[in-house]
Amino acid sequence: MLRSISLYLGIFSILISFFSLLNIIYSQYLEFYLNLNSYLYTLIISFFLGIGFILYQNKKQSKINLYEKLLIILFGFFYFPFLIAIPYYLSIYNLSFIDCYFEAVSGFTSTGFTIFNNIKYIDESMIIWRSTSQWLGGLFFLFSLILLLDELAFKLKNFITTFISINLVEIKKQFLKVFVIYVLLTLIIFLLLSFSGIRIFDSFNLSMTVISSGGFIPSNSLEEIISTNNQIFVLSITMLFSFFNLYLLYNLISFKNKIDLFQEDILLFFYLLFLILISFIFINDLKSYQSLFLSLVSSISNIGIGLNNSPNNLSIFFLFLTIIGGGLFSTSSGTRFIKFILLIKFSFNELFLVARPKYILSSNLFFSNLKIKSDEVNKYFLSFLFFIILLFVLSSFLSFYGIYFQEALSISILTLTNTVNSNIYNLDNFDFNYLSNLPKILLIFFMIIGRVEILTILVLVKKFFFKN
Repeated sequence: MLRSISLYLGIFSILISFFSLLNIIYSQYLEFYLNLNSYLYTLIISFFLGIGFILYQNKKQSKINLYEKLLIILFGFFYFPFLIAIPYYLSIYNLSFIDCYFEAVSGFTSTGFTIFNNIKYIDESMIIWRSTSQWLGGLFFLFSLILLLDELAFKLKNFITTFISINLVEIKKQFLKVFVIYVLLTLIIFLLLSFSGIRIFDSFNLSMTVISSGGFIPSNSLEEIISTNNQIFVLSITMLFSFFNLYLLYNLISFKNKIDLFQEDILLFFYLLFLILISFIFINDLKSYQSLFLSLVSSISNIGIGLNNSPNNLSIFFLFLTIIGGGLFSTSSGTRFIKFILLIKFSFNELFLVARPKYILSSNLFFSNLKIKSDEVNKYFLSFLFFIILLFVLSSFLSFYGIYFQEALSISILTLTNTVNSNIYNLDNFDFNYLSNLPKILLIFFMIIGRVEILTILVLVKKFFFKN
């Protein structure tokens, strides 16, 4: 089985070695020699492992079955953080292996939890390494979506794009397409941030963090990076790149006067517009609104970063937004907006039918001729049930280890939605470094579960409970 998936493991291992090389060049250029050897070892290990995986592949196999796909995804989210953790472990910061792996998993799952108390004490090469770990994790997550799209058997896959092929034979082609779009959007974000006046180094790191829906920032606070209203606005807009469908840009370029190309994007736009209008009602101060708008966009895209003057009285509201999440084919996490809105519609339909049993209600999704069957809705309800169960289990364990229940619940939500703890959720003072190893290990597993839950658990449910 390993031979059938080794090609993709090899490609991402080579990518890690490539970023290791960039860090070596950057460290040499700026004379950051303290952690130079750590990147050299990572380069050697990841490169030879990558070559080994590529040579080991089964070139004759044209198809990958369900379990092989799940193996790629699950193994990847556990394996690649080991490579990413090498520079942390071999650095001058004397970190334990658990701390290093925690930081690596947090980066690769685009969560943003960190064991570093003060980013100012970290050299710039290590800051770049943290950002690239999130960028790679976002790319791998999109690759996972490509792998499992046909296995999920959701009719919602039509929302992604008219131009995507679900044929397994064309996985390489689709991955290349996603890779190009992903790199292009990263470049666009970088240029927008740079032109707004943010220094090049910060723009580079933020672009890799934002596109992957990550939470690592190259400083202790966002105020040290952005200062003007224009920069706040630009950063807020760029965060929407991880909220909308990744293929939005591709669809716009290929526009053929078909509204079907933008079904999910239309729904997401109205959802965003609704939140903006609601916030306008309650916020009159323009300066406060800038901060509120950033927090709002940051939450719906599962990034989680915010300014210190963010309205902390809305933390529960922002946590709820992280649960909903963004587009179906985006780097954001959560339960996915399109499924959430679908469940609301069908719930209201069922309540209405109780009062008027003979009334015929439309099963179409908004702005679409797409009909959703009841068995598919049941799967979505089941996914929400899984989320609640996992939330209860994690928050209970964290409370058992001495964390106040309110904090434990908030941390659990952010863990399962892969959103960074910040002042938006009144958790900016929460220090993961002081946790014992067992809670850290628990958070590691749940960060991975939160990232792949929609890709694996639903598939397993379909496989074992909805065989017919």
